[in-house]
Amino acid sequence: MKKIKIFIIILFLFLFHNRYAFPENSDVLYQKIDLFSEVLEKIKEDYVDDVDQSEVMDAAINGVLQSLDPYSAYMNQEMFSNMETETKGAFGGLGIEVGMEAGVIKVISPIDDTPASRAGIKAGDYIVRIDNTQVQGKSLMEAVNLMRGPPGAPIEITIRRKGEKKAIVVKIIREIIQVKSVTAKIIDKNIGYFRLTAFNENSGQQLKSKIDEIKTGNEIDKFILDLRNNPGGLLSQAIKISDFFLDDGEIVSTRGRNKRENRKWFAKKGDQINGKPLIVLINYGSASAAEIVAGALKDHKRAILIGVNSYGKGSVQSIIPLKNQGAIRLTISKYYLPSGKSISEVGIIPDFEVEEKNEDFAINTASDNQLNFAVKLFNG
Repeated sequence: MKKIKIFIIILFLFLFHNRYAFPENSDVLYQKIDLFSEVLEKIKEDYVDDVDQSEVMDAAINGVLQSLDPYSAYMNQEMFSNMETETKGAFGGLGIEVGMEAGVIKVISPIDDTPASRAGIKAGDYIVRIDNTQVQGKSLMEAVNLMRGPPGAPIEITIRRKGEKKAIVVKIIREIIQVKSVTAKIIDKNIGYFRLTAFNENSGQQLKSKIDEIKTGNEIDKFILDLRNNPGGLLSQAIKISDFFLDDGEIVSTRGRNKRENRKWFAKKGDQINGKPLIVLINYGSASAAEIVAGALKDHKRAILIGVNSYGKGSVQSIIPLKNQGAIRLTISKYYLPSGKSISEVGIIPDFEVEEKNEDFAINTASDNQLNFAVKLFNG
């Protein structure tokens, strides 16, 4: 209990230092410290198994952050290192983006052509068991850590899906995930189609290269940007990609408790497709940065949105490194669209609501209901 006692002493000194700044709260805070100490002692004395003190403290820290919102969390050194690798576009695992909802791990989106998507994992699925471990009661980071493992190692995921009475058990083989965030093709000889699966460090450059490639030597006069099952990523890339299709105007703003978090980003002149018609596809798996792009283009009437309501993840998390080489992910502000509306828990509403023909929409095939609708809309 030595580490726990040191933690309590440090917390006590911090509160003593701030006691006169917050006199109305000090008594309650001291009572909570006593309660916390009592609970830890009971765990040490009476819990059925020995408990790693370091893990207990990590869980306590993470519990504080998770109580704030589903997106704030503590990352130990290993988790922080993995997160940094993910934003660079290459990482190991299943290829799945998850979030927390009412204490349950929820799939935001599987990434195209990854073990998760090939196994049939869907946006909106609830993960209830990972191998033999019940997920309920675990933090988001704990669940993510359980899903990580060496390439080639099998994992069994048990999910609950809306509309299905029985739990679905999915067996997956872990892989090194190489995120190629942009694919492109030409439809009906004159429609440029771009699928963006993530917003990592090189997504903007990849998209620009694909636009230039498609335009060269082809009579392209209409464009489709597919953001379905795109879980988001870097804000800087969302701003850059929105700017590709706008000549001016606000793209997005952030507002937080601290004034330094109140910022606005604007488009610069230079529409990459020269004002030609644009359709954006979204679904429930479109989140965060994907919603910023879709919302900005809709608000400026630059694009028609087709699909179903997006996820509604409209908060900004700052990664704050810690002295132990770990970090905390802390919500510091919220996104607001040019219209002034918040994305949080609302999402982006499409101009044309078109349900997916089945939950596993198939890119580039005749069964893709939303893509077919977009093509028909272009062709009158």
